[in-house]
Amino acid sequence: MLEKMTQGGSKDPFHWYALALEYAGLDRHDEALATFNALRAMDPSYVPMYLMCGTMLVKAGRADEGRAWLSDGIGAARSKGDQHALSELQQALAGAGGGED
Repeated sequence: MLEKMTQGGSKDPFHWYALALEYAGLDRHDEALATFNALRAMDPSYVPMYLMCGTMLVKAGRADEGRAWLSDGIGAARSKGDQHALSELQQALAGAGGGED
């Protein structure tokens, strides 16, 4: 259903986010990353994607890519003034072997 919505041209960021999470949950990391990238191109201010994509990539053994997503998410969270997300992203980055941004 989510694939149909996104392929049908949905611009709702949550549809794209949910589809990426579904792919990640099925260990379809490349498809999840492609979906996160599409969401990022459509709405780079959608903060939740950065944490989920970054942690997925770190767990998949792609730590450098994951840390880049987490770092970018820190910037997005700061821009939106989202302190809760900022804290989660900073903790995830520290746990992934990266410093705070």
